[in-house]
Amino acid sequence: MTKILDGKVALVTGGSRGIGAAVVARLAEDGADVAFTYLRNADRAGDVVERVKSAGRRAMAVRADSADAAAVKDAVDQVAAEFGRLDILVNNAAVFLIAPVEELGLDEFESTVAVNVRAPFVAAKAAAAHMGDGGRIISIGSNAAQRMVFPGFTLYAMSKAALAGLTKGLGRELGPRGITVNLINPGPVGTDLNPVDGPDAELIKGFTALGRFGTPEEIAGAVAYLAGPDGRYLTGATINIDGGFTI
Repeated sequence: MTKILDGKVALVTGGSRGIGAAVVARLAEDGADVAFTYLRNADRAGDVVERVKSAGRRAMAVRADSADAAAVKDAVDQVAAEFGRLDILVNNAAVFLIAPVEELGLDEFESTVAVNVRAPFVAAKAAAAHMGDGGRIISIGSNAAQRMVFPGFTLYAMSKAALAGLTKGLGRELGPRGITVNLINPGPVGTDLNPVDGPDAELIKGFTALGRFGTPEEIAGAVAYLAGPDGRYLTGATINIDGGFTI
């Protein structure tokens, strides 16, 4: 049976765990060959590769530090060369630095911006050079860019808010080429770094309308929609998948 992403090639940055790994798996299930970047855990990356292969698709894991602009561009070009094309880019890799503003220096600022802002720009620019009509660029932001209920998120929220401007600018610029650019802002999602049974979980759930954490698979479902044929007329948009956190 033909799947909606048959013949497509996707690259997911930060795809070895959490939301990124769920996105990799979903795109493969929908028929895409999928590459992803990772930084440290080669064993975990290998598990994700095997999951893609078990779906009958080609897989590729690329070790690349998103704080290194050259490494980000090289990863995009390497994937396009290996698979012969690139149709879908998912900017997922991010750093999550939480601290009072008086404790944040320029080193923390630079490292956060390098991964959360510069890397998506570099990856999108590099990917667009390989994409044709029907290309998709999707970034993973955060509900923190739109609603702030805890102190200490200033730097992180700023970096994620920048993705909305990147999305709108690229959406306008790449639209004539048939390339869509969109942003997903997840709310609280149950991952290793943000467990549903963590010390602040009940408080966090209370800020959502649905009273629960989301799952990585629910975010991956939104990515799949944007990457597939049903998302072809949506661009420059920010979509909140947050259980009503930002209502």
